[in-house]
Amino acid sequence: MATKSTALGIDFGTSNSAAGFMRDGRPHLVTFANGQTTLPTTFFFDYDTRKTLLGEPANRALLAGEEGRFMRALKRVLGTTLMHEKRQILNQRVTFVEIIARFLNHIKIQAEAETGLTFDRVLSGRPVVFHGTNDPREAQAQEDLRACYLAAGFSDVAFMDEPEAAAIASGALENTGETGLIVDIGGGTSDFSLFKTSSTGVEILANHGVRIGGTDFDRALSFSQVMPLFGRDTLLRNAIGDGTLPAPNAIFHDLATWEKIPFLYTAQTRRMVADMHRQAQEPAKIGRLVSVLQDELGHELAFEVERGKIAANNGEAAPSINLQELESGLILPLASDVLDDVLAAHTANLRQGALDVLNMAGLGASQVDRIVYVGGSSLLKVVSGTMADIFPQAQHTVSEVFTAVTDGLALAAEHH
Repeated sequence: MATKSTALGIDFGTSNSAAGFMRDGRPHLVTFANGQTTLPTTFFFDYDTRKTLLGEPANRALLAGEEGRFMRALKRVLGTTLMHEKRQILNQRVTFVEIIARFLNHIKIQAEAETGLTFDRVLSGRPVVFHGTNDPREAQAQEDLRACYLAAGFSDVAFMDEPEAAAIASGALENTGETGLIVDIGGGTSDFSLFKTSSTGVEILANHGVRIGGTDFDRALSFSQVMPLFGRDTLLRNAIGDGTLPAPNAIFHDLATWEKIPFLYTAQTRRMVADMHRQAQEPAKIGRLVSVLQDELGHELAFEVERGKIAANNGEAAPSINLQELESGLILPLASDVLDDVLAAHTANLRQGALDVLNMAGLGASQVDRIVYVGGSSLLKVVSGTMADIFPQAQHTVSEVFTAVTDGLALAAEHH
């Protein structure tokens, strides 16, 4: 039975989440399925059992072809009107606030079961920006996330910028007087935090963020390389009279966007694509699109794009995007230079983000002693290559990219 109240630090991520608390003076991470300390931020609503699966069980259900609805990247919905619209999920009409609350409650229950403690207080990480600097949705996004935590059973909710939490974790063991830059490239946002260490802790010199992350990299790769196989840029014959017009881009943008995929599985969209198929000059390509929507394979497609991205980044021999689940023999080669070209625009924005945070702090690149990479997407070579070009004299360190934010939140939570 839980007997003591304490604070839990939670990094609710676009792709993965983690939670931690202080034990014996050190951050301790909550363990989930199979002893993992990170939890995929995924949901699967099983039509047969009428249960909601979270994390790895959700991923397995999707990949096993179970009948149901899969969702990922819901963090990117925070601050939008979609958060409070009721949708029919299994036997209930629920909002995304309630859906995310189930996920956060799962983390709370797991932490309490593991420790015997009661976690009423939470210090949540938040990106420096959810949508963009001066975007009117910023304040609403944090209030939406607060509402999710309250609905999950927490009574006291506080927030800390994610790169600041990572700086706390990193700076705790570093030499005093060092100036460092946290480069936190997550699933939905990229955050930059300049900090200076001292005998009393970590001083944040400047925070800056841009709405670019791993899901944007996936979308760019999918839209430019994969969607042409499904009819992007093909021509449709006019329904009345002569002439042609290009296939509408919107559906391909949505199919390449993690958080928008579930909204494509409607009768209206399927009818529209069936009409496109009848009018297509290249019906085989649009036929693939028909199959993806009919069989609800959009997320399987997105996972294969993500795997291809990782393979090309890691320099594997003959990296590719394997689409054979959709069509036998359909494999798209993906060289690393193609990946670099596809991500060039995003890379330029990351470069500008790093330069902007330097300007905000009034520092030059040569004054930064160390670059600390955080977040799974920081492992992309285009990220480290860009930062090495800006900060050639700095020490570049990659350590605990998936849990540094959580460690920092756990350290800071005791004082909130």
